Amino acid sequence: MKQPQLEVLMSQLNYTFKNTALLEVALTHSSYANENQSKGIPSNERLEFLGDAVLGVTVSKLLYDSAANLPEGRMTKLRAELVCEASLTSIAHKLDLGQYIKLGKGEEKGGGRKRPSILADAVEAVIAAIYLDGGFAPAAQLIERFLSVDSNQFLQKNTDYKTALQELIQVNPGQLISYQIKGESGPDHMKVFTVEVLLNDVTIGLGEGKSKKLAEQMAAKAALLKMHEHS
Repeated sequence: MKQPQLEVLMSQLNYTFKNTALLEVALTHSSYANENQSKGIPSNERLEFLGDAVLGVTVSKLLYDSAANLPEGRMTKLRAELVCEASLTSIAHKLDLGQYIKLGKGEEKGGGRKRPSILADAVEAVIAAIYLDGGFAPAAQLIERFLSVDSNQFLQKNTDYKTALQELIQVNPGQLISYQIKGESGPDHMKVFTVEVLLNDVTIGLGEGKSKKLAEQMAAKAALLKMHEHS
């Protein structure tokens, strides 16, 4: 790859490599390496392996720091969401990473530059390359820059608020969650239910919905958000 292209990418990464060969390897797909075996060109697969580990540790630490009220099970699910192929592919698109990847002729013709798995793997490889070149801090900074780690945002996206609340409360044995209908309004075909969620008979959230189940979910959501604000 021509040096000016690398410089453009490093600008997008907000990191300047001391050893640009690492970045070159991170952008080399196995299809290209296989077609150039006689030249001894390595693929990015080993870097991908390392980058996955760096990504996992970084995201775990971010969740530990920012999601104090979320139990282990919820943090595990959120971490999986943040480091999934779709999330990494989104980062690749933001960096326009596809144009820099070295592909074999067959992969090139098959649309490899837009293939999610190839793009996601390249992101992990680039993370590892930065880690090897400059240490953990710049690699973590890249991850933090592109991944939104916000437990409040997670609560907004999570549709099973009752389960999330139950898992959170179960961290402390002996706690009891219950739901009570506080009222109904509107005509029969457009009723709105109001439900409160109680923790040991103390109201911790109030919600409304067009069904009792939806109102309970909204009450649980309100309770989770209140706990998050007070954490």
